[in-house]
Amino acid sequence: MPEAARFGKRTVRDLELGDGERVLVRVDFNVPLEGGGVADDSRIRAALPTIELLLDGGAALILCSHLGRPTGRDPDTSLAPASDRLGELIDAPVHQAPEVIGPEVRRGAERLGPRSVLVLENTRWERGETENDPALAEELAGLARAYVNDAFGSAHRAHASTVGVAEHLRPAVAGLLLEREVTTLRSIVEAPERPLVVVLGGAKVSDKIALIDKFLDTADTLLIGGAMCFSFFRAQGKPTGDSLVEEEGVELARRALEKAESSDCNLLLPIDLVLGDRFDAEAERRVQEGTDVPEGWMGLDVGPRTAAAYGEEVSRAGTVFWNGPMGAFEMAPFAEGTRIVAEAVATAPGTTVVGGGDSAAALAEFGLEDDVDHLSTGGGAALELLEGKALPGVEVLDDA
Repeated sequence: MPEAARFGKRTVRDLELGDGERVLVRVDFNVPLEGGGVADDSRIRAALPTIELLLDGGAALILCSHLGRPTGRDPDTSLAPASDRLGELIDAPVHQAPEVIGPEVRRGAERLGPRSVLVLENTRWERGETENDPALAEELAGLARAYVNDAFGSAHRAHASTVGVAEHLRPAVAGLLLEREVTTLRSIVEAPERPLVVVLGGAKVSDKIALIDKFLDTADTLLIGGAMCFSFFRAQGKPTGDSLVEEEGVELARRALEKAESSDCNLLLPIDLVLGDRFDAEAERRVQEGTDVPEGWMGLDVGPRTAAAYGEEVSRAGTVFWNGPMGAFEMAPFAEGTRIVAEAVATAPGTTVVGGGDSAAALAEFGLEDDVDHLSTGGGAALELLEGKALPGVEVLDDA
């Protein structure tokens, strides 16, 4: 593993709590729902170490989280299914509050006994959440005697439940997941075992340009895949056919290519492609030697020679960071490039760190999620941290 970066903030291990003392914990239960239940409980499971540590110490826990992007009360985004799943995973009573704040919530919090849990409703049911409203933050703070932020996936947002509440409630410390995420990701930039190989995919160069720029300064090899490679090909003057090209990404890609010429980082683009005549699992498919895409075709995956070459680079790495699929992996005919890269990451002897979102979904699709050293729970937060940005939800916590 790379040398751990210094966290610099107090953590849940530093709390000294009396039996039954109430702790407000910001978790990330932004989970997919299906048929009235939780379709993927990985984010709930990721919060269990912090939850169980506090319960073992006799605390009464009040959990808060957002789910989806409602702009007010919306029963379809209730946290009740997440509460039900949590109750199945831990040996403690779990109660669901009817609201985020208000008299009933306060009474429910006051009735909590030691080693019990109250889950507040979706924080985004309150419009003041995303505005970091001081009144909402103060009311949340009044529910407990200490605050723990374990929601790394929301740490890049200055919301009432991630920043405002900590300005009204001390001690304010990090949970175990937040601490691990921050130290692991910082280590990739600050002290990676060499060579550092970074694999970036996805659709938009604009989403990743700050990361590309950062890794051109710090990585040894940068491998580009996914639809965003077509912005690079367009910048090189190559035909891209009907492939998805982010127009504003073309100039960004051109600048990245120019920077790469004088960088110590080796920037690699695909050398062959898998094409389809339309974006459809039933599309006609063909492997294209080279990367010129003819009219009437679109690139939907990296080709076999590219996948093999990228896998070889990953296998030699001391540290690997992967974020973004190599193609339209959700369609079986165009999943092979992502699968080969995922398998290479999963079997690499070096330290392997995977950014969340589609990369995590790909690992799950291929049954490899347990075969990497660290699978991040926060897509946007992970990218911003790696870019060198401060995360408001971390900065507001008590210094160590």
